[in-house]
Formats: sequence, C-alpha cells, structure tokens
Amino acid sequence: MKIGIIGAGIQGVCNALFLQKKGFEVTVFDRNEPGNSASYGNAGHFSPYASVPLNRPDVLTDVPAMLLSSRGPLALKWNYCFKMMPWFMKFIFNCSEKKMMHTARNMHQILDPSLSAYDELFQDVDLKGLIENKGIIYVWDDNNLKSRELEIKIRDELGVKQKLLSPKDIHDLEPNIKPFYHGGVYYEYAKHARNPKKILDILFKNFLNKGGKFLKLNINNLDFDEKKPILRSDSQRFVFDKLIIACGAFSKKLTDKLHENIPLDTERGYHIHFKNFEHLISRPIVYANRGFGMTPMEQGLRVVGTVEFGGLDNPISKSRIKNLVLNAKDMLDGLPEKEDDQWLGFRPSLPDMLPVIGPSKNYENVFYSFGHHHLGWTLGAISGKIISKMIAKENTNLNLEPYSSLRFS
Repeated sequence: MKIGIIGAGIQGVCNALFLQKKGFEVTVFDRNEPGNSASYGNAGHFSPYASVPLNRPDVLTDVPAMLLSSRGPLALKWNYCFKMMPWFMKFIFNCSEKKMMHTARNMHQILDPSLSAYDELFQDVDLKGLIENKGIIYVWDDNNLKSRELEIKIRDELGVKQKLLSPKDIHDLEPNIKPFYHGGVYYEYAKHARNPKKILDILFKNFLNKGGKFLKLNINNLDFDEKKPILRSDSQRFVFDKLIIACGAFSKKLTDKLHENIPLDTERGYHIHFKNFEHLISRPIVYANRGFGMTPMEQGLRVVGTVEFGGLDNPISKSRIKNLVLNAKDMLDGLPEKEDDQWLGFRPSLPDMLPVIGPSKNYENVFYSFGHHHLGWTLGAISGKIISKMIAKENTNLNLEPYSSLRFS
C-alpha cells in the first residue's frame, strides 16, 4: 500500500516511521526541509502530564488582564480580531467545567502512553546526549493561586504523578532561580530535548534509510481517482492509496478543499536564545503565571512562550520578544541585555483544545494528524502510532471518537 504524508514536522515524521513498521510504502511531502517549522523552535518538552487544557472557566475571567498586561502570557494582533472571532466564540463555548474535564480526560488518554510510543522509535536510532531525564518544574508566584490549585486537583483526579514543591525544594533543585516563587510542582518523569531539530533530523534519516521517500514540494491541491487521493503541486501529480494531512497550522488550507469546516487556527509562539547560559538551570523551568519557560539546550538557554493570536501572515512581534527577555531576566541574574536570536512559530489549535486524529468525514482514504496546540512535540509518536494502527485496521484500545473531525459537523 502506498501512503502519502503532507508535512515533515514531528507529526509527519512519526506517522511515516510507524507506517513503515507496518510495512507500508511511504512518501513525505513538504515545501520546506524537514522540521523547519514548529518542530524546530518548540520548548523541547516531553510532557506526558500536561492534560489540563486552556479551555477552563477561570481562564475566561483572566483574559482581559492578560491582554492588557505587557508581561502577560496572552497577546492579540488587533488586525486579526475579526477573523479569529468565530474561533474565539467556540473556545468560550468550550470553557465550561464539563467541557474542560472532557478535554482533560481525553488529553490524558493520549498523553499517558506518549513516552512509551517514543521509546518504540528511539530504540532504532542513536540519540546519545540529546535527551535529558531530569524532569520539568513549574513554579508560580502568589497570584491566581486558585488556578494553580485547580490544575493540581485535575491532575490528581486523572492519576498524574506530581510532586508539590516548597520554596526551599525549588531552591535546592534550581539554586540560580530568583526566589520570587510561592510554590511549584515537579514532574520527575518528564524529559526534554537538548536539540529538537537534531532529534527530528535523526528520525527522518532513519525513515529515508528504511526506504522512505521525501519530496520538497508545495502540495496545493487535492482530488480523487476512484477514492484514491491525488496530490498536485504546480507541475506534478501523485496518486496514493491513503493520504495523511499532518502539516500543522497549514492543514486547514487542505481540509477546506475537502469540504470540512474544521475551525483550526494558530497560537503564535516565540523563542529566543541566550547562548552559553544553558548552565544556569539543570532542567526546564516553567513560570506558570506568565506562560513562558526556559530549557537548557545545545544552542544555549532557550526561552519560549506566549500565546499570540495573529494568524499566519502577520510579522514577528518585537514586543513579544522583549517580553521573553524581560521575563527571563526576572527569573535569572547574569543574563545579557540582548538575546542571540529570535524565532516565531505556529501552534495549530482547535477551540476545544483537542487534536484531530483519524479519518476525514468525507473521504475514507484521507487521515488527519494535526491540531495538537503546544503539545505537538509530546504527542508526535503516539499520534503516528494511532494513525498507523487505524490504517492497518488494528485495534488501538483507545476511544478515538473525541479526536474525530466529526465533532465539528
């Protein structure tokens, strides 16, 4: 069976590798080199604990203050307000306690096996020195403590392992962090990537070594020949038995052509690096109140975060970059006045904060793997494993209905 995949980020590559394990012939398409979009610039966290979604009742009351604060975790490009209003109204609809718990339970269902799914891929490659098993710490100040209590309560109910930290505990683990914190939580079993792009490149090379094909092309149209998907670039045509759309925030341009009104938008996320300052922390630290984090990487201290709604076409926001610099300096002494580089990426997000994993509602030979918001890196392997089992008609032992595109019908 011949399978085409559109998208060479972590979702596309993991789908490709698991499909190869099933014996399928796989070709991956992307207009860019593999891993040059969100998979390049993410926080590098493997976060199997991160089941508490953004669609929560308490978030709605916090939104005005977040938007008005220059140091807050949320921003909006005002020229995008009208365009994103339908998405935001659907998001509000999903902010009830009942819908929050629906999202949390179904995120937990795929997050819980996410690390073991990666183990199946990592056993075939040499990633020595590229993955650290030191856990991830979240810290918070004494504002919005009810939100932190809610997050802890939900994770407890779901059975997520978490260790609450006192200020002394935080200092003992990360002595260079300024003592602004009221408390924190430690996910000891979480991991982080020292270089996400290098990991993806190694996985992709393994895909090619096993006979996989990659074509650097912009697929701009789809049609069908007796149910078989036909992919078209400006000058070429390709026919497959099955097709997987896994191109992140850009997936909507293709699903619209399949007559599916999937409300996919993008959370614009930023990163900066402070080169040669990664030694200041031993593991990723997330400042929960401000929605940003720091990860020690090969490239330096990577500072990542913010949620900015502004679509795919607006330029990089200098104020968001400044926000990351100032927040990092609030947490650590000794950082330089200016960052070493700047990056903007696009997290594909749906208003119920669940991804789309599974077949198209209109075309039985087309499958989707996108919409993982800020957990695309964590959920790459498990999403690929699920899709491969669906195509091979094997039992996943999971309830996949919550991830279906049918929920938007």
